[in-house]
Amino acid sequence: MSPRKVLAIAAKELVQASRDPLSLLMLLGVPTMMLVMYGYAINFDVRHVPLAVRDLDKSVESRDLVASFVNSTYFDLRADADAAADLDRLLQSNHARAVLVIPEGFSRELAGGRRAAVQLLVDGADANTATALLGYAAAIVSEANVEIQAKAAGVRLAIPVSYEPRVFYNPELRSTQFLVPGLIGFILMLTAVLSTALAVVREKERGTMEQLRVTSLKPGELIVGKILPYLLISLLATVLIVAAARVLFGVAVRGPYLSLFAATFVYLLGALGFGLFVSSVSESQAMAFQVGMVASMLPAIFLSGFIFPIRSMPVALQVLTFAVPARYFNVILRGVILKGASLAPYWRDMAFLLLYATVMMTIAYARLTRKET
Repeated sequence: MSPRKVLAIAAKELVQASRDPLSLLMLLGVPTMMLVMYGYAINFDVRHVPLAVRDLDKSVESRDLVASFVNSTYFDLRADADAAADLDRLLQSNHARAVLVIPEGFSRELAGGRRAAVQLLVDGADANTATALLGYAAAIVSEANVEIQAKAAGVRLAIPVSYEPRVFYNPELRSTQFLVPGLIGFILMLTAVLSTALAVVREKERGTMEQLRVTSLKPGELIVGKILPYLLISLLATVLIVAAARVLFGVAVRGPYLSLFAATFVYLLGALGFGLFVSSVSESQAMAFQVGMVASMLPAIFLSGFIFPIRSMPVALQVLTFAVPARYFNVILRGVILKGASLAPYWRDMAFLLLYATVMMTIAYARLTRKET
């Protein structure tokens, strides 16, 4: 393999890319824009849920319970529903996502040492949000019970078990911290596959691919020369994405940057190799774009653990996820970025990325060699 020929092809590709503002925008601008859009749009945090309250007791104790819900920051008081209010209409119109109903005699039951029942009506159309709200409400009521018992006893209760949870790596339990590393893997896969697929097919459409084949260039030199510029541009895009994640979402890289670079480098090699494979089976840029989008975007979103937990999928889909490189890259990214780990705990994931990159490059080389012969 001649380094001079490889660099010549790479230089030609860079010049061609620089003359195509649309390609540069796709490679550098789109990843950052997608990070911003997805980072702000995809959020699983449940806060400030609209709450309506029907307080028929109007006592100090009922007002204290309502204050416990509102002060938790999980609920915002939006409506004070009287006895004649249509609670079903409140939920249907989304004016409230939950309704707290406190019956008359609530304080009297508490004063008598009896169980006082309250009701929480929750909009279950969004099952994830409803499940979270039920958990928040249970915790708030449990804490209120402790305070009520303490007041009834007239002393501070001695709790036999002290429960002090500590959350590592994401103490505030912000979903953004979990989603942004997955976004990086998704965006890099999409842009890397499309960049190489469109670049090679563009040569076919313009008729310059045949001219390259009749030169003294070997298939390996052509592949490396084609991949090298887009590998460098994709690494630059990674830097921009990581910087944007730090500035916009506060997601800092806690682990070694060298580990992050090594994992990203191998992941990009596999993605670029897959892009070459897509270009070898496509006859037009439109076809390459469609095939690249479907084959890279859908698995990276649905089968990588980016949004949907793999352990909750059917067994057949769980088996299928083992062939998705983004699954392993997301594990490494979350370990390096969020946990401050090196590559050592994730050597199996790294080994698969190496295997995937090798297989994709081999297939791309075989396809281009067969077409040449």
